[in-house]
Amino acid sequence: MAIAKLGAVVLDCPDPRALAAFYAGILGGTVEGEGEWVDLKVPDGQSLAFQEAPGFVPPKWPAPDHSQQFHIDLTVEDLDAAEADVLALGAKALDADDRSRTFRVYADPAGHPFCLCAC
Repeated sequence: MAIAKLGAVVLDCPDPRALAAFYAGILGGTVEGEGEWVDLKVPDGQSLAFQEAPGFVPPKWPAPDHSQQFHIDLTVEDLDAAEADVLALGAKALDADDRSRTFRVYADPAGHPFCLCAC
């Protein structure tokens, strides 16, 4: 049984609207939003999101000393239950103390961040 559904893949970048327009040129779809967060709604119904990251340093590939920079949002119905499940699988809580928010941030076993979102 699956714990979550894939919500969005989120790419950090210096200019979310410009990067969303680039990917819209490749994937099609509609760019929505302004400012620090922009969504690309692609024709198959999936979303690709872009988040402004001050001081952004682009990844170098392949280069083991420079990480790839993105995170995955995973949509869940029950944050508490999903949190218990991902921790049991080996995730590490990074920013999950604020229980009033609709998201919590974790790292996978390799250290890549992802969010559980009840959005």
